[in-house]
Amino acid sequence: MGYLDNILFAIILVIGAGYFTINVRKIIRNIKLGQDVDRSDNPGARWTNMAMIALGQSKMVKRPVAGFLHILVYVGFVVINIEVLEIIIDGLFGTHRVFAPLGVLYDVLIGSFEILALLVLVSVIVFLIRRNIIKLKRFIHSDLKGWPKSDANYILFFEIVLMTFFLVMNAADFHLQNVAGGFGHYHKAGAFPVSQFISPIFDGMNNASVMMIERAIWWLHIIGILIFLNYLYFSKHLHILLAFPNTYYADLRPKGQFDNLASVTKEVKLMMDPNADPFAAAPVDESAVPSKFGAQDVQDLNWVQLMNAYTCTECGRCTSSCPANITGKKLSPRKIMMDTRDRLEEVGRNIDANKGVFIPDNKTLLNDYITPEELWACTSCNACVEECPVNISPLSIIMDMRRYLVMEQSAAPMSLNAMMTNIENNAAPWQYSQQDRLNWKNEN
Repeated sequence: MGYLDNILFAIILVIGAGYFTINVRKIIRNIKLGQDVDRSDNPGARWTNMAMIALGQSKMVKRPVAGFLHILVYVGFVVINIEVLEIIIDGLFGTHRVFAPLGVLYDVLIGSFEILALLVLVSVIVFLIRRNIIKLKRFIHSDLKGWPKSDANYILFFEIVLMTFFLVMNAADFHLQNVAGGFGHYHKAGAFPVSQFISPIFDGMNNASVMMIERAIWWLHIIGILIFLNYLYFSKHLHILLAFPNTYYADLRPKGQFDNLASVTKEVKLMMDPNADPFAAAPVDESAVPSKFGAQDVQDLNWVQLMNAYTCTECGRCTSSCPANITGKKLSPRKIMMDTRDRLEEVGRNIDANKGVFIPDNKTLLNDYITPEELWACTSCNACVEECPVNISPLSIIMDMRRYLVMEQSAAPMSLNAMMTNIENNAAPWQYSQQDRLNWKNEN
């Protein structure tokens, strides 16, 4: 019977890991739909970025309460899942607490896991209260209607269930370890500073029944972890995995510095060259001319921007700090990232349905998901970029889409079109000849 358990465990593990691998490959495939961009510069600064922001949570603690609670959940969940390694070995080889020979170190590990599990439970309950009872403004925004709101709650409930399973499983184990004269393979191993206070619920129960409960919860715990792992693909909690590459490949340039199009830069330099013949046709370098200026759909964005979309935590810090949103404008940086991810997923499903080839579906990110009104509401202040705890840049997507509106469709707002016309004709934003620009000095 023991071998059947091991075989069943191996099958479940392979199915869970296999499905996760398929989903990861889809994510990588979708991200690679983006345009190429070089982010190989300054690896030292990039590793520091990743260590400080993704691992060290340095931007989370700018809001101390949420930041501290998030660190507890993050550290707790990561450290507790070291215990998964022991569960996998026990499940595959039929052992029980295979790391118990580590002695005092094992006591410290199990004790730390339990304390962290309790802290995670407390933190998650606080998060649920903040979202559903206190209803903080950034969590009841119109962006989070329907699935996004439910998704956040599902994850929090899932974490409560997993931590509860862990503590009750240990409580049953602790009870059986202390049966007079011993019971089966439940030898004394580990320190249980939390679950020892839960174990009295098993007093008076038949030992065989307690063992069945312990084994049932053991199975539910590992199956729950595999389900949680695969649920990440459908959830905003992909940032658990993607925060690390996202912070590594983040733009290191000063905020506010934008990309210049090589083809446009060349034209401007030619216009400013006093030795150039203004009537001569400029030589055309086809390699420097993009097929499209700016971004209309997700394939026009670069791969880092698409990874940003998958990494978005939907925390709403960007939107809550956006001056346009605060003053009632339609723009929400969080919605920009959520819309980009939704459209990218739609494109991915199109490719899956058509044997690896994207068939035009008469939809685009611009207009079908994000409206020009949202884009032109942006003040390009970088508040959203500064606030994001995982270095996402909604502004870069906004600017690329505005570039498309201006350069491909001439669809800028009237005031902006007037300004650009004046610059073209008068070399200044104002509607008068450049010869008159210094007239002010003659005024009394």
